[in-house]
Amino acid sequence: MKNEARIDKWLWAARIFKTRTIAAAACKKGQVSMKGAQLKPARTIRVGDVIDVRKPPVTYSFKVLQTIEKRVGAKLLPEIFENVTSPEQFELLEMAKISGFIGRAKGTGRPTKKDRRSLDTFTQDVPEFFGDFDFDFDDEDIDDDNELDEEEADE
Repeated sequence: MKNEARIDKWLWAARIFKTRTIAAAACKKGQVSMKGAQLKPARTIRVGDVIDVRKPPVTYSFKVLQTIEKRVGAKLLPEIFENVTSPEQFELLEMAKISGFIGRAKGTGRPTKKDRRSLDTFTQDVPEFFGDFDFDFDDEDIDDDNELDEEEADE
């Protein structure tokens, strides 16, 4: 087994990206980095390197356990890399899933039926919340205004 591999081949072989072309494109866009430096697709990696892959809204971190360039089955992935992504990133992912319809990207078209139903259930409780809202003015202020209006009407 080789002790180094190209980053684009490794990302594809480790099933982080569906195709090698997508992995290479992610490298070119600056979505793949190591120690803060962006990686080009031909950059070689070694065992022990920590690779950061930005897939908005989350930045995943993977520690390389084996350098491979041929795709392996999903059951063998724990031998290939270790996911060292911080828990805060997974919280971001959960928040994105919960509020997915709110942060809708511009130009994605109309909401689907599922999106509309999610939006309806989310906004269903809004009137009750605003109905219990208490304003910061007294009843005397309202009565004073009404008295002024009546005095002006008499004149």
